[in-house]
Amino acid sequence: MPEFSNRILSWYSNHARVLAWRGVEDPYAIWVSEIMLQQTRVETVIPYYERWMRLFPTIQALADAPQQSVLSAWEGLGYYARVRNLQKAAQIVVHSFEGNFPHEIKQMQELPGIGRYTAAAIASIAFGQDVATLDGNLRRVFARVFDVSIRADTPAGQKILWGLAQEQLPVGRAGDYNQALMDLGSSICLPKKPLCLLCPLNDLCESRCNPESRPVLKPKATVPHRFKMAAVVERDGNFLMALRPASGLLGGLWEFPAIEVETFEPDSLAAGMRAVYGIEIEMSAFLAEIHHAYTHFTLTERAWRCSLAKPIANFALQWIPQAELSAYPMGKVDRAISTEIIKR
Repeated sequence: MPEFSNRILSWYSNHARVLAWRGVEDPYAIWVSEIMLQQTRVETVIPYYERWMRLFPTIQALADAPQQSVLSAWEGLGYYARVRNLQKAAQIVVHSFEGNFPHEIKQMQELPGIGRYTAAAIASIAFGQDVATLDGNLRRVFARVFDVSIRADTPAGQKILWGLAQEQLPVGRAGDYNQALMDLGSSICLPKKPLCLLCPLNDLCESRCNPESRPVLKPKATVPHRFKMAAVVERDGNFLMALRPASGLLGGLWEFPAIEVETFEPDSLAAGMRAVYGIEIEMSAFLAEIHHAYTHFTLTERAWRCSLAKPIANFALQWIPQAELSAYPMGKVDRAISTEIIKR
């Protein structure tokens, strides 16, 4: 067994995190955890995972569930394409594999939302296959320990790092090996200020004198800032809501009618509601300003209380009672607006 993997497995035997999806053989449970953990911290995922498994304990249950129920269970985790793909994949597994999650990595990667990393993680953890995997945490560990100077986000860099992960893999222990590296990357080999003195690989690490120099990545582009205005239209305790398109950003979620603007000019909201939604509104009072960071941009959204100037003729909009707002899945910005409504 390579010294690298021997060290990491010894460390894992004493420091492995106790997690609800650890020690289970159900590939569905492992699959759900891996999808939730993409771009999301473990501490955030734990309560979502536990509730999800109560609501949708099997692939069949997920495949049969109404999409709005699935989106509601996911609300707050973000990156909603993940959950839409998760349900689509569950439906394919039910129809094409009789509800049994496929064992072959190639078949896994044909399912929506499952790439090379996720397929390898499931194959090693759920099925004991001798395959290494590589996510952002593992990439950082290998780039540092082996001082990989080629950019890690290029095809050449990826090839080197995947090769190192497979070379160090201990036969018969791939699941523990991959999970040990996940834990090490998230708790010790941190992006900033890594805890090198606590690392079992410290004396093997070729970049330990300057660990933050690895991995080498493309410089981050400047993130644009956007502005939106939302109309919180109320009538007899009901609020006018719009259902977003099924695909794209926040697909399938509900939102207060909103428009993107260059500046917060009061006249822009009424004009935008007329142009985009075909409704005439009258603004009454400022409600809230919400700030949020998405992956590719940041947002400031201002919401105003409004009333309709004439009866609604847009069937894409729906009146929702205030008492039911919590049951409709929304993104964080619209949920914040909804919370402001309830508070006041």
